[in-house]
Amino acid sequence: MAKDKTAVSNKKRLKFKICFISSSGGHFEQLKMLKPLCEKYNSYWVTEKTKYDMNTKYTLPPGYPNKVLNILALALNMLKSLFLIIKERPKCIISTGTLVAFPTILFARLFRIKVIYIETFARVYGGTKAARFVYHHKLYDLFMYQWETQKDEFPEGICGGGIY
Repeated sequence: MAKDKTAVSNKKRLKFKICFISSSGGHFEQLKMLKPLCEKYNSYWVTEKTKYDMNTKYTLPPGYPNKVLNILALALNMLKSLFLIIKERPKCIISTGTLVAFPTILFARLFRIKVIYIETFARVYGGTKAARFVYHHKLYDLFMYQWETQKDEFPEGICGGGIY
């Protein structure tokens, strides 16, 4: 009987798909600290396309300093993000930001997919522009920060401590 319950529980976990998405670099390194969740749940990883191999299933165009290229990259990012949401059908999005994750977070809200946003460990005081945007526009189901000093910036958020 216990094996049957375990089998059902494992089956449910595999149906629950998580999308891990963030920009490359430090945001992605923080997100990788949640890798043990991949062993429990069906998941996929998304980050910016860079010259480094990030070993993710999907990449999205990075932002550019040039405004025209940035607008084109954002438009392509929105199309690819929508395609990935429809293709993968995640139940939850977990992100440490930044710009590359915005379209996915917006589409997640549209499709009523849960969003967990974790503010970067690098920001001890205040918050990043991305985190403030997500927080103040209520684009999350759970908002977490990693430093107690951010409590005033994100009073409805939860201090989860460092994920390192």
